[in-house]
Amino acid sequence: MALRDNLQRLITKKEQEIVELEQKVRDARIYLQAVQDSMKALPREAVDASQTRELRTGTAVAKTRDLIKGAGHPLHITDILKGLGKPVDKKSKLSLSGSLAGYVREGQIFSRPAPNTFGLIDFQNGKGNDEIPDDFGKM
Repeated sequence: MALRDNLQRLITKKEQEIVELEQKVRDARIYLQAVQDSMKALPREAVDASQTRELRTGTAVAKTRDLIKGAGHPLHITDILKGLGKPVDKKSKLSLSGSLAGYVREGQIFSRPAPNTFGLIDFQNGKGNDEIPDDFGKM
Protein backbone atom coordinates (compact mmCIF):
# COMPACT_ATOMS: atom_id res chain seq x y z
CA MET A 1 0.00 0.00 0.00
CA ALA A 2 2.90 2.40 0.61
CA LEU A 3 3.85 2.26 -3.07
CA ARG A 4 0.28 3.10 -4.10
CA ASP A 5 0.20 6.06 -1.66
CA ASN A 6 3.53 7.35 -2.99
CA LEU A 7 2.29 7.17 -6.58
CA GLN A 8 -0.94 8.92 -5.61
CA ARG A 9 1.04 11.74 -3.96
CA LEU A 10 3.17 12.10 -7.11
CA ILE A 11 0.04 12.27 -9.25
CA THR A 12 -1.57 14.89 -6.98
CA LYS A 13 1.63 16.93 -6.90
CA LYS A 14 1.98 16.84 -10.71
CA GLU A 15 -1.71 17.78 -11.18
CA GLN A 16 -1.20 20.79 -8.89
CA GLU A 17 1.92 21.78 -10.86
CA ILE A 18 -0.08 21.59 -14.12
CA VAL A 19 -2.80 23.83 -12.64
CA GLU A 20 -0.17 26.39 -11.61
CA LEU A 21 1.46 26.32 -15.06
CA GLU A 22 -1.91 26.72 -16.79
CA GLN A 23 -2.57 29.76 -14.60
CA LYS A 24 0.81 31.23 -15.62
CA VAL A 25 -0.05 30.68 -19.30
CA ARG A 26 -3.44 32.40 -18.81
CA ASP A 27 -1.72 35.33 -17.06
CA ALA A 28 0.85 35.59 -19.86
CA ARG A 29 -1.90 35.60 -22.53
CA ILE A 30 -3.80 38.32 -20.67
CA TYR A 31 -0.62 40.39 -20.42
CA LEU A 32 0.12 39.90 -24.13
CA GLN A 33 -3.42 40.94 -25.07
CA ALA A 34 -3.11 44.09 -22.94
CA VAL A 35 0.17 45.04 -24.63
CA GLN A 36 -1.33 44.43 -28.08
CA ASP A 37 -4.36 46.58 -27.21
CA SER A 38 -2.06 49.34 -25.99
CA MET A 39 -0.10 49.22 -29.24
CA LYS A 40 -3.31 49.55 -31.28
CA ALA A 41 -4.19 52.70 -29.35
CA LEU A 42 -0.92 54.41 -30.32
CA PRO A 43 -0.70 56.36 -33.60
CA ARG A 44 1.34 54.77 -36.33
CA GLU A 45 4.81 56.21 -36.66
CA ALA A 46 5.69 58.17 -39.75
CA VAL A 47 7.76 56.38 -42.33
CA ASP A 48 11.46 57.16 -42.05
CA ALA A 49 12.81 59.20 -44.97
CA SER A 50 15.41 56.49 -45.62
CA GLN A 51 12.58 54.01 -46.28
CA THR A 52 10.92 56.10 -48.98
CA ARG A 53 11.19 54.71 -52.44
CA GLU A 54 12.72 56.62 -55.29
CA LEU A 55 10.67 57.67 -58.30
CA ARG A 56 11.79 56.73 -61.78
CA THR A 57 12.82 59.76 -63.78
CA GLY A 58 10.39 60.75 -66.49
CA THR A 59 7.30 59.09 -65.05
CA ALA A 60 4.10 61.05 -64.47
CA VAL A 61 4.51 60.61 -60.72
CA ALA A 62 8.09 61.97 -60.78
CA LYS A 63 6.99 64.89 -62.96
CA THR A 64 4.14 65.55 -60.53
CA ARG A 65 6.58 65.65 -57.62
CA ASP A 66 8.74 68.15 -59.49
CA LEU A 67 5.68 70.23 -60.43
CA ILE A 68 4.43 70.42 -56.84
CA LYS A 69 7.93 71.14 -55.54
CA GLY A 70 8.26 73.97 -58.07
CA ALA A 71 4.90 75.42 -57.06
CA GLY A 72 5.89 75.30 -53.40
CA HIS A 73 2.39 74.32 -52.25
CA PRO A 74 -0.15 71.52 -52.78
CA LEU A 75 -1.94 71.44 -56.13
CA HIS A 76 -5.38 70.22 -57.18
CA ILE A 77 -5.39 67.27 -59.58
CA THR A 78 -6.69 69.44 -62.45
CA ASP A 79 -3.81 71.89 -61.97
CA ILE A 80 -1.36 68.99 -61.91
CA LEU A 81 -2.74 67.56 -65.15
CA LYS A 82 -2.60 71.00 -66.81
CA GLY A 83 0.99 71.42 -65.61
CA LEU A 84 1.91 68.03 -67.05
CA GLY A 85 0.22 68.84 -70.36
CA LYS A 86 -2.20 65.93 -70.03
CA PRO A 87 -5.91 66.07 -70.85
CA VAL A 88 -8.11 67.07 -67.92
CA ASP A 89 -10.66 64.28 -68.21
CA LYS A 90 -12.04 61.68 -65.84
CA LYS A 91 -9.71 58.92 -67.03
CA SER A 92 -6.57 61.04 -66.55
CA LYS A 93 -7.74 62.27 -63.15
CA LEU A 94 -8.46 58.75 -61.92
CA SER A 95 -5.22 57.36 -63.26
CA LEU A 96 -2.89 59.96 -61.78
CA SER A 97 -4.77 60.43 -58.50
CA GLY A 98 -4.82 56.65 -58.03
CA SER A 99 -1.06 56.49 -58.48
CA LEU A 100 -0.49 59.38 -56.08
CA ALA A 101 -2.95 57.92 -53.55
CA GLY A 102 -0.78 54.81 -53.27
CA TYR A 103 2.11 56.93 -52.05
CA VAL A 104 -0.21 58.85 -49.70
CA ARG A 105 -1.47 55.59 -48.13
CA GLU A 106 2.09 54.43 -47.52
CA GLY A 107 3.06 57.82 -46.09
CA GLN A 108 5.73 58.30 -48.74
CA ILE A 109 6.57 61.37 -50.83
CA PHE A 110 3.01 62.71 -51.30
CA SER A 111 0.35 63.98 -48.91
CA ARG A 112 -3.32 64.75 -49.46
CA PRO A 113 -4.20 67.93 -47.53
CA ALA A 114 -7.63 68.21 -49.20
CA PRO A 115 -9.77 66.10 -51.55
CA ASN A 116 -8.14 65.74 -54.98
CA THR A 117 -5.29 67.95 -53.80
CA PHE A 118 -1.79 66.59 -53.47
CA GLY A 119 1.25 68.03 -51.76
CA LEU A 120 4.61 66.74 -50.65
CA ILE A 121 5.42 65.31 -47.24
CA ASP A 122 8.43 67.65 -47.24
CA PHE A 123 5.98 70.54 -46.94
CA GLN A 124 4.59 69.02 -43.73
CA ASN A 125 8.00 68.22 -42.25
CA GLY A 126 9.33 71.73 -42.84
CA LYS A 127 8.62 74.64 -40.53
CA GLY A 128 4.93 75.05 -41.15
CA ASN A 129 1.86 76.14 -39.27
CA ASP A 130 1.37 72.66 -37.82
CA GLU A 131 4.48 72.84 -35.60
CA ILE A 132 4.72 74.48 -32.19
CA PRO A 133 7.44 77.13 -32.07
CA ASP A 134 10.39 76.52 -29.74
CA ASP A 135 9.53 79.62 -27.71
CA PHE A 136 5.86 78.69 -27.26
CA GLY A 137 4.65 79.38 -23.72
CA LYS A 138 7.78 81.32 -22.73
CA MET A 139 7.53 84.92 -21.62
